[in-house]
Amino acid sequence: MENLRKGFPVLEQYIYLNTAASGLLPESVWEFRQNHDLDFLLGGSVFKEKQAGVLTKTRELTGEIFGCTPAQVALVPNFSYGFNTLLEGIEKPQKALLLKNDYPSINWAVNSRNFEVDYAEIDENLEQNITEAFEKQQPDFFAFSIVQYINGIKIDLDFIKKLKEKYPETLFLADGTQFCGTQQFNFEESGLDVVICSTYKWLNAGYGNAFILFKKEVEGKLAPKTLGFGSLQGKYKAHEGNFIGKFEPGHQDTLNYGSLAEALNLIKKTGIKEISSQIEALSVKAKAEFTKMNLLEESVVKRKTHSSIFSIKGDEKLFQHLRSKQIIASQRGEGIRVSFHYFNTEKELDFLLKELKKFGA
Repeated sequence: MENLRKGFPVLEQYIYLNTAASGLLPESVWEFRQNHDLDFLLGGSVFKEKQAGVLTKTRELTGEIFGCTPAQVALVPNFSYGFNTLLEGIEKPQKALLLKNDYPSINWAVNSRNFEVDYAEIDENLEQNITEAFEKQQPDFFAFSIVQYINGIKIDLDFIKKLKEKYPETLFLADGTQFCGTQQFNFEESGLDVVICSTYKWLNAGYGNAFILFKKEVEGKLAPKTLGFGSLQGKYKAHEGNFIGKFEPGHQDTLNYGSLAEALNLIKKTGIKEISSQIEALSVKAKAEFTKMNLLEESVVKRKTHSSIFSIKGDEKLFQHLRSKQIIASQRGEGIRVSFHYFNTEKELDFLLKELKKFGA
């Protein structure tokens, strides 16, 4: 277990239950960033000649870990940039389905454009609500978070796969920011057409990097308009009209995308199965204990499976009490959000539970 915690200095002073807000910076990523800028400092344009190799490596590692052909991986600075670029490539007007109170960067972006929008409720019957929304009016695209950022409700991806088989013409656009890096996932075998993921959370890659995974069939349904000299540069983009290149129009930041590659290497070294197993074990125990203490909303309690993000009942006083005990969490919505990653331990969960009981939560 201690091996999973190596390389994260923050864990020496805090019980860090806040990955849903920001992941940590691993020592290996920090070392890469130091060496990268030193090489740039000493090499100038000589260093710049190595840029294509860094981007190719990042694209290939992303594709390998998440089951996507490297040529269908776009490297973008964040989720919002990628999602807005994608939406601009959708001919309007079209019918869109969203989840009510989903992540603002999804819903705001869709609502700011000329789409006909409908909603499905996020509760214990999430999948049934989505089914009914599709039956009522088949959307042209369905945009949603795989894991909800406030309460951690996770959509059933097997359900999504079956829904895609039933509605093959609908585009399924998923935000994987609170999901990717928590369990094994094969994009090509999923029912998703597009996954966009900011990687500063569960992938621990730092800020300024994200990726988009595309199914090949999407190219005929989207017409992104952004273009630049960078659109044709690199191993996987060097031909006119390249689809991925339209999401990468300018110079790419090798510091940030190289950081993503280092973070992905750490995931490979640790093992996604071991990561998933540790997260699931903590999630199951946390949900059971929080349920006993009546700290969770009913919709979460009634779900069969859940992510490792929880919104527990609590106010400012409880939040400050936890902080005084070096427990790092976030105030989100009407409660306190805690989230467990693979570097967290059962001992840390037990300490949290002890402090919650002591406070009378």
